[in-house]
Amino acid sequence: MLTIHKLTKTLGGRTLFRDAEMTINWGERIALVGPNGAGKSTLFRMILAQEDPDGGTIERDDYAITGYLAQESGDPGDETVLEIAMGITPEMVGYLRAMREHEAKGTTGDPEYAHAQDQFNHLNGYQLEPKAKKILAGLGYKEADFHRTAREFSGGWIMRAYLARLLVMEPDLLMLDEPTNHLDLLSLLWFQRYLMNYPGAILMISHDRDFMDAIVENVVEIDPDMQELVSYTGNYSSYLEQREARYEQKVQAYRNQNKEIEGHQEFIDRFRQVGSKAAQVQSRIKFLEKMERIEKPRAPRKPFKFAFPQPPRSNQKVIELQKVGQAYGEKQIYKDLDLTIERGDKIVLVGPNGAGKSTLLKILAGTLPINAGKRDVGYATKFGYYSQHRSETLNEENTVLEEVLASCTTLREEDARAILGSFLFRRTDVEKRCGVLSGGEKSRLNLVKFLVDPPNLLLMDEPTTHLDILSIDSLVNALKAYEGTLVFISHDVHFIRNLAETTLHINNGAVTRYTGGYDYFLEKSGLNDDRGAVTA
Repeated sequence: MLTIHKLTKTLGGRTLFRDAEMTINWGERIALVGPNGAGKSTLFRMILAQEDPDGGTIERDDYAITGYLAQESGDPGDETVLEIAMGITPEMVGYLRAMREHEAKGTTGDPEYAHAQDQFNHLNGYQLEPKAKKILAGLGYKEADFHRTAREFSGGWIMRAYLARLLVMEPDLLMLDEPTNHLDLLSLLWFQRYLMNYPGAILMISHDRDFMDAIVENVVEIDPDMQELVSYTGNYSSYLEQREARYEQKVQAYRNQNKEIEGHQEFIDRFRQVGSKAAQVQSRIKFLEKMERIEKPRAPRKPFKFAFPQPPRSNQKVIELQKVGQAYGEKQIYKDLDLTIERGDKIVLVGPNGAGKSTLLKILAGTLPINAGKRDVGYATKFGYYSQHRSETLNEENTVLEEVLASCTTLREEDARAILGSFLFRRTDVEKRCGVLSGGEKSRLNLVKFLVDPPNLLLMDEPTTHLDILSIDSLVNALKAYEGTLVFISHDVHFIRNLAETTLHINNGAVTRYTGGYDYFLEKSGLNDDRGAVTA
């Protein structure tokens, strides 16, 4: 379907690829991995012919259709959610809207209605519509939303509509760049199972390891040291094992060559002045000159481990909600909600987008006043609320490093630099002023501040956003050792599986407690079978 041959690309003075090779076969599922900045998005753009390589070729099958989901969507204009999902032409939109108008007026006997209906059917509209509706429902849309204009929704929901369009179109090669970013846990579960039965080839960039484990059959790694594409057979977990074995083989080859070089050099140094050995000495000198030297392999980056300070001990009852009611205007979110959180709980909040997960977290944090009921906080409870948009606690004049050191006066500078590095703040990044940081950088910096001076009740809303896989693992390591109380929202299954001991399922104002982690919740809720996933 697609063959990359001797691909070379230099960007900003740095060589990303040198004579790189890669093949995508029909029906193959591939994850493209590599550290941030290795060239994953650049390779995507070259495959899509949006950017030219400096050398080599990218050959595409003339009959293969490629579909691409970018991380950001454009302006949807006046299109409805359903129209985007159906991917219909302006001509089809005209017929569809004419039909809707006649149906609303009750004038379906009008010849204009019959003409619009015939033309819509001729353009396969009636086959596209039920498929689009099924996929939109799987991705979390309610039926009442189908005919609303897409621009009424948030960017994340617009992205879901464009994702639905791709799935309806069913291209031969489906290219996905971080497709799970805008999905809640239940929509992600549906999407994952849908892709497991997808008939075409898939090439994805993702930071969700469980998602990749479930979908992909091959992993292609961009090796930034060798500037090449290295293929591994198997899912992401298998790739990690193979990569470690490959590194050990490279280390052994490097050591063996050095040993061989030392042996030749020792012979040369010993017999350089011995006339009877002159021919052998010259032979070995020429051999060493011609030898292709193996560069010392760089160890794969691993999750950062650090002994974070433990929070002060809270009392047994950390926080309690009694008969809490909460509404936004006419929309009732919670009524008579009772919830008790105790010391040491590790709780994940799950449920569809808009169910009230973030609202509950804000109520617990005290940042959202409740309309009714009582919020009772334990006398020794120290709060820490991490939201995706938290930046007000940063001193804009401080550098990143100064901000972290100010958060924990006992922290050594070298430890602070190491922690920041594990959360994607590279060498010179730590000298940036907080005032010039992007939204993602501010979120990551606040995350580091929580970890170096943790409260005993940590409330976290999507803490893995803006992190790569190894940074997520570093966060998991830190929170596993955390002795306080944790309540969090996440759609990263690997993160949830490693941390959650209790699951609160929130839907239609009801909060159902499952005294177990993610897999226990799936089993007891019936979401671990195909039927449950499709209707979630």
